[in-house]
Amino acid sequence: MDLEGKTVADLKDMLRELDLPVSGTKAQLIERLQANSATDAVLSIEEEPKENAGGLTEENVPWWRSTELLTPQALMAIGVVILMVSAVFVFRPTWLGFSPNYEYELIDYDAAQTRTFAEELVSFGHPDWEGRMSGTDEETNTSAYIAAQFEAMGMTATQHAYQVPMHHVNAEPSLRICIQGFGGNSPCEGPLALGTQIIQFQHRVDYVIQGFSGRSDYGFQENVPLTDLGNGSDDALWASASGTIGYVRSGGSVGGNTDLMSLAAENNLAGLIRVNKDYNCGKVETTDCVPIFKGTGLDDVTEANGGTIPTELPFIAMSKDAGDILEQAIFNATGPTGVLEMIIDVTNDQERTIHVPCGEIRGKTSEVIIVGGHHDTVYHGQGAVDDTSGTASTLEMARQLSEVVNKTGTPERTLRFCTWGGEEEGLYGSRAYVEAFQNSLRDNLRLYINLDMNHVDADFSNRGNSLTLFGNNEEDMDHITRITELYKNERSDVADRYDIRLSTLAGAKGAADGMPYNSDHGPFVYDLGDGERGRAVVCYGSGSWEYHTYADTMDRFNEESLGVSVTVYGTYMRFLAYSDN
Repeated sequence: MDLEGKTVADLKDMLRELDLPVSGTKAQLIERLQANSATDAVLSIEEEPKENAGGLTEENVPWWRSTELLTPQALMAIGVVILMVSAVFVFRPTWLGFSPNYEYELIDYDAAQTRTFAEELVSFGHPDWEGRMSGTDEETNTSAYIAAQFEAMGMTATQHAYQVPMHHVNAEPSLRICIQGFGGNSPCEGPLALGTQIIQFQHRVDYVIQGFSGRSDYGFQENVPLTDLGNGSDDALWASASGTIGYVRSGGSVGGNTDLMSLAAENNLAGLIRVNKDYNCGKVETTDCVPIFKGTGLDDVTEANGGTIPTELPFIAMSKDAGDILEQAIFNATGPTGVLEMIIDVTNDQERTIHVPCGEIRGKTSEVIIVGGHHDTVYHGQGAVDDTSGTASTLEMARQLSEVVNKTGTPERTLRFCTWGGEEEGLYGSRAYVEAFQNSLRDNLRLYINLDMNHVDADFSNRGNSLTLFGNNEEDMDHITRITELYKNERSDVADRYDIRLSTLAGAKGAADGMPYNSDHGPFVYDLGDGERGRAVVCYGSGSWEYHTYADTMDRFNEESLGVSVTVYGTYMRFLAYSDN
């Protein structure tokens, strides 16, 4: 058969009829067909003597040597049966319950290059606070760097910019307590401040500003009182706290920032302090519970405040040790009651520009596979794990797939690599992008791959070594399962060091078995419109106790662990790029 004269489409049709993979170049398709073609059987028939050396006659010859079974027609029928049975085991048709015989080729992974990407990303952080907060010069510069990397890889690079609600920390805050001398008669500051004690809390280490905090200029002279709200579950205490700064201990039924700030707005509080009493205590620092940045739901707080965001409602989180000091000085004072200074310079009622840089390898069709991670971080830390790890992984996967395309040729599907600003404050970058390109994504999105903290801590022997690969489509997860097994076999030196877990979450939004809406995959799954459910796979890691703290630095970075998700998901991306699955 003249296979060279066939078109690629004809060759793929022939392979489908044989239930064989259809990915690869034309030469590979021809080679696969030639290797699996059945040759004509040649049967040699010799007349059997009626009596042989063993003295057998037609009357006593065994049935399996009967001349009636050795006719040309019978032997041909037997040959056909043998060929059919052989074909079943050679071609393994799925309609008989055999698993598809897909061919995967693992992509390469360069751990050193991935670490270089991470170190360069971290270098764009704030000069004092180290973060790359959305809407800042740091985030803008990071986005430009990423776009330049995509362009250097030979991709078409684009920079998308979106105006979104965003708070902005304008200056270093101040949080101090004054315990006045001479029985409370000495002033807090100045030449007459005799016997007065000033307790200075350290920004980032003792306390951090929370998402969409308002501003405040509460000096010692204002002497704004504090109300102990316990764990925040007593409505009567909230009602009594009007005009004061509320102090909430973690662990109550009202635990999220959105609910806390909404209650503070509804009850006209002057400020809000949430102290960490129970999360990761003694892990990041030996005895302390480190303060954590958390976002706040802008829409809910705005509604609770009567339709506008409360701009004069400062909101901070404190460490346990700092909270203990505050409680002793103000709530449990044995001498003069301490006076709090709380100066927070934040703008929270304006829009700021965030960025989404993308690199694209155009395929033969408009169907697209997108990989992404968020390049923004909390304002007060490097964010080496969250999510410098995911952004560096996206860059390394982009680099590897660019080299594959250079060697293999134009893919069938378009490959796109994007990183998102605005994730930490409400997935603003990915949500804006999906909204802007909703119609195209609804028609053409084959798969979205999200890399957010796809990382295992460097000290994984003490912190756990698990990586979870999960998605919302059984077909995708079947491929991921097979590729993971291939990875374990071919890259066992790394794979054996990690507990690689797989999970399919195909349920409805909000269901226990549904994909969570907690990172940038959410909009691609649930916001395509017209009831369309997008397909996504995600990787989450483990052991990152420094999450959303000042301690999330490159000291904890483990570039080796990123290779698991980059290789497995990158291999699946390569497979999809050149197939019609």
